[in-house]
Amino acid sequence: MIETNRPAAAPAEDEPDLLRDQFRQLLRYRRLIGAGVGIGLLGGVYLGVSTADTYVATADIVLRAPTDDPFNPSLAPDKAINIGSERQVALSSSIANEAAKKLGVSASGFAALRSGLQVTNPPQSMVLRFTYTSSSPKEAARRANAMTEAYLLKRQEALDLTRDKMVKGYKDQRDPVSKQLDELVKEIARMPAGAPRDAATSTKTDLQSEVGRYNGNITKLEALDMTPGRVTSAATPPSHPDGPGLPMSLALGAAVGLALGLLGAWVRLVFDPAPRSEGDVARALRAPVLGSLPRDKTGGGPLLAAGEEDPRLAEEFRSVAFRLAYDSRFADRRRLLVVAPRGSSETAAAVAVNLAASFAETGKDVLLIEADLRTPVLASQLPTDAGGRPRWSQMPGGPAGGRPGQHGESDWPDGRQLVVDAGESGAFDLIPGERVRNVARALTSPRATRLISEADSPNSTVVVLAPPVLSYADALALVDRVDGVLVVCDPRAVHRTDLSRIRELISGAGGTVLGAVLHTPLPGEKRGTGLLRKGGTPSAPAPAPAAQTPERSAPQPIPYEVADTEQHIPGDGTDTVALRTVRTGRR
Repeated sequence: MIETNRPAAAPAEDEPDLLRDQFRQLLRYRRLIGAGVGIGLLGGVYLGVSTADTYVATADIVLRAPTDDPFNPSLAPDKAINIGSERQVALSSSIANEAAKKLGVSASGFAALRSGLQVTNPPQSMVLRFTYTSSSPKEAARRANAMTEAYLLKRQEALDLTRDKMVKGYKDQRDPVSKQLDELVKEIARMPAGAPRDAATSTKTDLQSEVGRYNGNITKLEALDMTPGRVTSAATPPSHPDGPGLPMSLALGAAVGLALGLLGAWVRLVFDPAPRSEGDVARALRAPVLGSLPRDKTGGGPLLAAGEEDPRLAEEFRSVAFRLAYDSRFADRRRLLVVAPRGSSETAAAVAVNLAASFAETGKDVLLIEADLRTPVLASQLPTDAGGRPRWSQMPGGPAGGRPGQHGESDWPDGRQLVVDAGESGAFDLIPGERVRNVARALTSPRATRLISEADSPNSTVVVLAPPVLSYADALALVDRVDGVLVVCDPRAVHRTDLSRIRELISGAGGTVLGAVLHTPLPGEKRGTGLLRKGGTPSAPAPAPAAQTPERSAPQPIPYEVADTEQHIPGDGTDTVALRTVRTGRR
């Protein structure tokens, strides 16, 4: 046998789905991305305009080390020349001074002359590339060539100076030895033959050898090729500006701006506490998103969507009801609690009413209970007719067990039941809410429990509307008897932490979050906040003007008496419901 009632669990998402979801979330920050693109375009315009009259001339020099045999490969040039040091020398002020003399540049233009020069070294080469940037192509080429000539001249002078110092040093060492050799030769000529003459002759031979060594070193130095290098590519006036041009600058600026905008949107998304997608809501509640109401159809109109010109809203409610009907957690007990996180309950009321109409359309006996006893409005906004009393109210002693019309702390539910005409969907019963002095006692009363147990009857469904769960604890008092909870929220007006807290509170009270219904902000409602009245309590939706008929009139709030100093004042913040201990088997 195939089981038809299966839990509507949140579908598992693979990595491509998550990436697509994150990309769609980034596109929500269109203003931030647009600002990044705008900044990039402005930068592209500045780059295109600033480089429109910029010309670059380039000259290349191959460096050579001094050698007596240029065809001897035993000495590698990169071992004899430190290319990094040579690059620094090319950028030094001494080279710029020499070039300024040739160019006739004054002292005031010396800093500008140096700032336009760049010297680079291509990898794995002994080449120095002189690049000069100027506003004139001819001037750029002229200054680049002047810089190369000044560098080669200075390098030639440095090499010649080094050779001359070494030659002078060898001569200074040779001259005393040569003088000593001359004196020894004269002395040997006067000496008779014998042992002293032979010793002097041996000394003369040593001195001659030393003088010859000095002369050989001097000759070798004087024979060195001291060419510092050669120009392989002289600078010529460039024919085009060096800048990328205005079209390319705009394209580059737009690309960089788009990257910056996406980066800013990603950072904003990471630190955004609000869920920006259905996946975020499902992960925070650990329950699926059962539906998303169409835009601009969540407020400002009648509560019942059936019969409207745009059928999308009614079909969305039917889809949510269908998914709930095939969820075994709801189908077993057929009790549904509809709540909003905080702020206004206007959309939650519309969802509760339309789900009741959708269940009634499937042939269910639906009972809608307005458990919002702080701002009850359903009776004044729905087309209702007086119906019969529920079974639990037909007891001896009257609806409240006392005198009719006497208002006590347990006046609700008082047995009043209305029939709501949902048009083609059929009809369902409504237990309207009513202002009471003690909300906690009314919601936890035995009569409220018996009223919710109407769902135990065959083919019956009970839908309960409660105030926002994070504003009051009223919904938590009903969770252990209703079990299934439907959260109605605007994902841009609630935080992920709020949704996680709602799930924890409902689970701790013994209930289960069946899913969520998403909607857009209500007309006139600020994003991120609910409609609040003075004092911090949620504002009630404005009741739709309806003509009073003799058969039905809008319920009036209970006229409160003047309270003593020790008497409880409704709405002062103390009328919240304490969490009760959930006993096993009471789900």
